[in-house]
Amino acid sequence: MNKFLCCTLVLLDISVKWTVQEDLPPKYLHYNSETSRQILCDQCPPGTYVEKHCTASSKTECAPCPSQFYADEWNNNDECQYCNVMCKELQYEKVECSSTQNRVCECIEGRYLELEFCLKHTACPPGYGVAEKGTPESDTVCKRCPEGYFSNETSSKEACQKHTNCSALGLKMVRKGDATRDNVCQGEKSDRSDQKCGIDVTLCEEAFFRFAVPTKLTPNWLNMLRDSLPGIKVNTETTERLKQRHSPQEQTFQLLKLWKEQNNGHIAVKNIKQGIDHCENSVSKHIGHLNITFEQLSILMENLPGKKVGKEEVDRILRLCKSSEPILKLLSLWRVKNRDQDTIKGLTYALKHLKTYHFPKTTIQGLRKVVKFLHSLSMYKLYQKLFLEMLGNQIHLVKVRRA
Repeated sequence: MNKFLCCTLVLLDISVKWTVQEDLPPKYLHYNSETSRQILCDQCPPGTYVEKHCTASSKTECAPCPSQFYADEWNNNDECQYCNVMCKELQYEKVECSSTQNRVCECIEGRYLELEFCLKHTACPPGYGVAEKGTPESDTVCKRCPEGYFSNETSSKEACQKHTNCSALGLKMVRKGDATRDNVCQGEKSDRSDQKCGIDVTLCEEAFFRFAVPTKLTPNWLNMLRDSLPGIKVNTETTERLKQRHSPQEQTFQLLKLWKEQNNGHIAVKNIKQGIDHCENSVSKHIGHLNITFEQLSILMENLPGKKVGKEEVDRILRLCKSSEPILKLLSLWRVKNRDQDTIKGLTYALKHLKTYHFPKTTIQGLRKVVKFLHSLSMYKLYQKLFLEMLGNQIHLVKVRRA
C-alpha cells in the first residue's frame, strides 16, 4: 500500500511539473562562447525572432518580425521566415501575410485547387444531382438520382429533386418520371387557379373583423352584436356553440364570419367585400413581387407559434398558388389549425425570428409593411365607415381594439 502511494505521489509530482513547464516559455540550449558552456534560454514567441541570445545574467532578447516576414510558433531563430506564398491566376488572398503567419490563397468561387491549378467544379449532368458541393479544396461529388427523384439540368450546385406527388395534389399522373424528368400530372398548369388555392380567411378579413372586438367584453356582448347585424341572423344554437368552443375574443370574429357567409348578397356584405378587396390589393402590392421558395415557406411555418402545417401541404401550396398567394395560403391553413390564434400577431411573432435564418430582407420588409398596413389608421377608418355606419345606433361600441 505504501509503495502504491509513493508511486502515485511521484506521478502526481511529475504531472504538476509538466503542467508548470507548459505554462512557461519553451526553452532551447545555447552555447555561450564566453563561458564555453551551454545555457538554457527562453524561446521567442510567434511574431518575433531572437535578436540576442541569453547569458548567465540576461534573458533572451526578442525583436518583432519585419514587414513581409513571419514566425508562426515559438522559436530560437535568428530571423523570421519570408512570406513566400504568392496568389496565382484564379486565386484571391484569403488571409494576408502577417507577423505570425504566411499568406493564404484560395481559388475563386466555383473552382478548386488541383496540382497548383484552380479547376472549375464539375457540373453534374441530367440524371445526376450534387451529393456534395464543391469547395475551394475539393471538386463536386455527383450521384445518380435515386428512385423517386430527378434532375433535368446540368448543374454544379443543385441536388436531385423529388418527383411531383400527383395524387397529393388531387391530380392524375399521365407520365411517370425517371432520373431525368419529373412526373407529368394531368391539368397541372390549368389547375393553378384562385379556387384551387382558395383561402379560408384572408388577412384583410381577419383584420377587419377583429376591429369589432372590444377591449372589454360584457357577458351579453355576442347576443347584442348578433341581434344588431342586418340580414339573416346567426341562430341562437350556433351562437351558444361559438361561446363554448372559442375564447371570448375569438367569438366575435367567428360570429361575423358566419354572418358574412349567410348574407352573401346583402348590400352591407357587398360593401364590406369591396373594402376588403381594396385592402387585399394593398397587401398584394407589398408581397406580390416576392418569389418565395419551399425552404423559405417552411422556415416561415416553423417560426409561427402553435400547431404546424406539414411539409407536404407546404409543397402543395407552392404548386397550386401563384404570386403572393403561397404566403397568404400558408397563414390561412395555419389559422385553421390554430382557431383561437390571431394570424397577424402570429406573423408579427415569426418576423422577430426570421433574421437568424438569413431570410431574404425584401421578404421580411414586405411582410412587415403588410402588418403595419393592417394596423394602420386607414384600415380603422375603413372599418368605421363600412361597419359602424352599417350598425348605426343599434349597438353602442365604447372602444374597439385594433387588429
